[in-house]
Amino acid sequence: MMSYINAFWVGGLICALAQILMEKTKMLPGRIMVLLVCLGAFISFFGWYEPFVEFAGAGASVPLMGFGNTLMKGVKEAVDKEGFIGLFLGGFKAGAAGCSAALIFAYLISLVAKPKIRK
Repeated sequence: MMSYINAFWVGGLICALAQILMEKTKMLPGRIMVLLVCLGAFISFFGWYEPFVEFAGAGASVPLMGFGNTLMKGVKEAVDKEGFIGLFLGGFKAGAAGCSAALIFAYLISLVAKPKIRK
């Protein structure tokens, strides 16, 4: 039960901080998203993200910081396995399934929801 509570408040805190950045700064949402991904990768680089995920579960692994962690883990594994070229391959291999799923599901929803183009 406590893992659900930790996931809820940690994920909510990450989202609230992103919302505060959008409201109180002139940063565009895309830049805030990149900031969160880079922050997750940075924290992962030092090995601090895994204990964070063990504590917060999906509250830490699902938001954009979790995507940065996934990319960094993929890069680390690819560099260990393939050397220098792993810097370029690891992030793509690690993030491919999530990105593909997002594109496929977005397309399927667009078939059902009939999106309107804004002019």
